[in-house]
Amino acid sequence: MSPDRESLVEDTYAEAFRSIYAEILVTARDRTWLDHCCHAVTGHATSTIMCDCEAGVVQLLDGSSSGQETPDGRVGAVIQFHVPRFRKDRVEHLERVLLARIGQNVLTCPTARCFNRLDTDPYFKLGRKLAFFGDGHQFRDARYGTLGWVVPTMGGEFYVTRRFGFRDGIMGGNLWFMATSEDAAIDAAVRAAAAAGVCEDCVLTFPGGVAASASKAGSRYSFLIASTYAEYCPTLKNKLGGQSRVPPGVTSIMEIVINGGSLSAVARATYAAIDAALPTPGLVRITAGNYGGRLGKSFIYLHPDKHPQTPG
Repeated sequence: MSPDRESLVEDTYAEAFRSIYAEILVTARDRTWLDHCCHAVTGHATSTIMCDCEAGVVQLLDGSSSGQETPDGRVGAVIQFHVPRFRKDRVEHLERVLLARIGQNVLTCPTARCFNRLDTDPYFKLGRKLAFFGDGHQFRDARYGTLGWVVPTMGGEFYVTRRFGFRDGIMGGNLWFMATSEDAAIDAAVRAAAAAGVCEDCVLTFPGGVAASASKAGSRYSFLIASTYAEYCPTLKNKLGGQSRVPPGVTSIMEIVINGGSLSAVARATYAAIDAALPTPGLVRITAGNYGGRLGKSFIYLHPDKHPQTPG
């Protein structure tokens, strides 16, 4: 372990938890409409605390290059939608999430098409439900090497594959970047988010991949399930006195949160993020949020040699 890593990276772990997730591919005639579609379908999906899901773009595809192909040869984006596995209605809820978000934000986007990315059993018969928008004029068809439904719209036609799979994933991998200034904390988090964002099978759901509002479970108010992590708020350091956990010299702490298809995928993204952030001027410490195993049982140790199965 390098001296910089040893001194800056705390010997701790991020406490993640299990999810179930779906993965779709949306395509459009050009990048402009693809971006509009992605922004809409992943909107208000940063945190399971108050959002119906956590969603983000896994990968952008150019549609034609080797390894970047899409069924219809157009530009596309791979998108994941996660809901916590501890929800009793997790399967039904995930289907409602997909029905609402695809129906309201993909079907409505000019030139957009929607394809399933997970070939699993069980699956959702989502295409048929979305096709009811066709008011009896919808029809089944085989297009782009897939089976799906065609819905006539005023803009032309909307195509959606008939089945959408889902499987177990991971939510809540996280890193905190403690720095001497807000600018330095943001810089470190942005570097980390950029590195994690290109890792396979992972998504970052907060604006720009960065959250300024890491939270703790629970609140003094009975109607809240989470609240600001006061012990780590730099502006409360004097007020809290000995209860503050903000290190000397730290005036800002930024967070990134990583979801993905597996614990190993999230761990790989975590280590890539740490490596990218380490050279940031003004960075004091890299740590992570955990709750002693009360939230989740999927631990990602920030020192790779401590991880039970260090990702390759």
